[in-house]
Amino acid sequence: MLIVLQGMDAAGKDGTVRHVMGAFNPQGATVTGFNVPTAEERAHDFLWRVHPHAPRKGSIAIFNRSHYEDVLVTRVHKEISAQSREQRYEDIRAFEKLLAQNGTLILKFYLHISKEEQLERFERRLDDRSHNWKISEADYTEREYWDAYMSAYEDALRATSRKHAPWYAIPANQKWFRNLAVSQIVVRTLEDAHLSYPKPTVDLNEIRRKYHAAATAH
Repeated sequence: MLIVLQGMDAAGKDGTVRHVMGAFNPQGATVTGFNVPTAEERAHDFLWRVHPHAPRKGSIAIFNRSHYEDVLVTRVHKEISAQSREQRYEDIRAFEKLLAQNGTLILKFYLHISKEEQLERFERRLDDRSHNWKISEADYTEREYWDAYMSAYEDALRATSRKHAPWYAIPANQKWFRNLAVSQIVVRTLEDAHLSYPKPTVDLNEIRRKYHAAATAH
């Protein structure tokens, strides 16, 4: 399963990972954050840095931000043309279709908070020493592009939400509701998949016969 978390700064991506994804067995789950691309990453196609972190069979991968940054931030700051953006939508659809064809369940969550709620959360970070490290100048400067980001998200969700890779827009001003909504969708998806335990690689009857007999003898 691949779980994608997107949202504005302070939308609750880290909190969702902590409160919802924390229920997963850490042996079978990974969390990857995608920040500003490095020089090496910029030297490749935009999906190059993402594909290696896709989940292997039997595991769950959580993306805290994702390949969608490359049709959001780049659009807002006019780093790519409209034609390039449309091509990237096509590439994303193909990439996610490839994952789905190979058995990956894909869930994408856009955590939506209001501009007012975001500012209140920034202020709480300033007052909470344990969250001071999350503060950056960009948190505030990017607020100037709020409307542009909303338009970018709306177009990206519309262009890339498919039955095999759906987007869910989650109202996230209330953290308890955010956690509940995401949890229910993840649980329902897993239940609908009718998962089963892996088949044994040994003859269980032979194991029972051999070791039960040995235990009885002692």
